[in-house]
Amino acid sequence: MELIDVFATVVEQQSLNKASQLLNVSQPALSRKIMRLEEELGIQLFVRKGKRLELTRAGEVCYEFALEQKRLERRLHEKLQAFKTNVKPASIVIGASLTTLQSTLPDLITIYTREYPNTDIKAVTGKTHEIVPLIKEKRVDIGLVASMIEDPSIVCVPLFDDPLCLVLPEGHPFADKEELFIQDLHELPMILFSRGTWYRVLMDEMFHRCGVHPDVKMEIDSFEAITRLVSTCKTATLLPESYLRRNLIEDNELSVRFIPELEQTKRTTSLLFTEEAVLEPSIRRFIDQAVRHYHTADEYTL
Repeated sequence: MELIDVFATVVEQQSLNKASQLLNVSQPALSRKIMRLEEELGIQLFVRKGKRLELTRAGEVCYEFALEQKRLERRLHEKLQAFKTNVKPASIVIGASLTTLQSTLPDLITIYTREYPNTDIKAVTGKTHEIVPLIKEKRVDIGLVASMIEDPSIVCVPLFDDPLCLVLPEGHPFADKEELFIQDLHELPMILFSRGTWYRVLMDEMFHRCGVHPDVKMEIDSFEAITRLVSTCKTATLLPESYLRRNLIEDNELSVRFIPELEQTKRTTSLLFTEEAVLEPSIRRFIDQAVRHYHTADEYTL
């Protein structure tokens, strides 16, 4: 690998003279190293054009390999450094419900890895009632669910309230309507979450309470599928506000409307963990960052 490193230096310096000074070897010795590499590989890596060296196509491929080799070596040293300092590489296992996996967890992982890029983060998905026992059994370190959990063996930290919003495709008759009320959803063609899901239970309770019966065309579990089908089928839907990012709305040509009665459908997204789990620095840091991100630091202090 020494010859590959020498070759990469020559390419980057674009000069045998500059490369020889950087490597602290004579120019003839450097030329011999390049020739030896070409002999070993059985192919020409450079062509001379006057005083300039230009890479052949084979040389370009070799240089791409050299860069990849450097990247792998750098990763190797980073991984081994933890063992040299007797520090166990940080890892976090997060149990997330489908809702939070698609709407909240990506942001939290991005925020955390920006500051701690070497942390190994794994996600386990499941319904809320499945995540809770995983925390108790220490099979996951942190739970991220769209609900509040009352359990004496688990700490529940609320992050934010997440109401449902009416989502409409471009050109929908309601898109430009000045005001919308819950009664406007009566017999309205809609795509909704499947029956039995938490959000669908909240919707059905609200529909029953308000005497509203939408025309449900499809029932689907996937946020992404619902979003795409709303545009394709020109129907309305109800989705949690946290999922409705600006790029999602713009890319699918959707509009979002807030209806007062939908405030009653809001759920609280929370972090779940045991008191023992926060003794691990990486887990504590993740929780602290999540709490700060949603501006609730004044409500909870570890």
